[in-house]
Amino acid sequence: MKKITLLFVFFSLLVSCNRQPKPIFISFGGFTQGTTYSITYENPDSSVYKLAIETLLANFDSSLSIYNSQSVITKINNNQLNFPDTYFQTVFEKAQEVYNNTDGAFDITVAPLVNAWGFGFHNRSGITNSLVDSLLEFVGFNHISIKDSLIIKTDPRIMIDMNAIAQGYSVDIVADFLEKKGVDNYLVEIGGEVKTKGLNPKQKPWRIGIDKPEDNNMIPGKNLQAIITLTNKSLATSGNYRKFYEHNGVKYSHTINPKTGYPVTHSLLSTTVTANDCMTADAYATAFMVMGLEKAYELAINLPDIEAYFVYSDKNGQYQVKSTPGIDQWIEEVKN
Repeated sequence: MKKITLLFVFFSLLVSCNRQPKPIFISFGGFTQGTTYSITYENPDSSVYKLAIETLLANFDSSLSIYNSQSVITKINNNQLNFPDTYFQTVFEKAQEVYNNTDGAFDITVAPLVNAWGFGFHNRSGITNSLVDSLLEFVGFNHISIKDSLIIKTDPRIMIDMNAIAQGYSVDIVADFLEKKGVDNYLVEIGGEVKTKGLNPKQKPWRIGIDKPEDNNMIPGKNLQAIITLTNKSLATSGNYRKFYEHNGVKYSHTINPKTGYPVTHSLLSTTVTANDCMTADAYATAFMVMGLEKAYELAINLPDIEAYFVYSDKNGQYQVKSTPGIDQWIEEVKN
């Protein structure tokens, strides 16, 4: 009897050791930076970091939000401050790198033009060729620099808009927070910009929807163009199908070409970029929308750790796609 009991206990221990514990995932969401966010992560001790993350995002907002009257970037734009904080300096350096790599297609000094066209923090101006020409005088990275931890402008009218890169960086900030907590599996999404690590609750790579770039497709995930499988990568999508307006029968997109001063008018409808960090993906997604399909594709295939998926309109108005070779294995087209 004793031998039977011992054998039973040994068998029970063996089964127990071989049985994998079910992963414990935490999910929550909310509002930040004028948009929504959602976070899912595995944490064996069930710790919920919502309050800590929202505090982190509020601090981030107080640095880089152009809609916050007391933020660092607002005070720099208003010439009330010339000591940028760490958040500002990090984004500034990445913005300058992307500016150089894209021959100026990505430019955070485009703020005066973005405002004039009604997509920034001021109301739309009466647009004329002479107004655009006058504002172009204040656009370009040659007008601004950081030296000895001080912002230096060539003219006090220089203004900065980091919306096309800051949101991606906020995703990186939250992801870094989770990793410092020992989290190995997560998805962080803010306003459609995403960073992933490890596996999802089903122990598979994360699956991210890419919205079809149709006018007024305002509900994320409702009408998908494709699904991308992602792990240990970041993703950002830029397009002109949600932010635009029509005036006198003409459609004006929110993507402003820093060189011409006018909204872009080419056939490229949306660009999805993957990179190791979300700040980089965010910046290049915007830059590629400015550059147009052919120039953007040529640059994307030559940039290390960058892949891109482009949706464009052909001469018959039909949707077409073009992608860099490295992203094809991750993409699944959605048949509507």
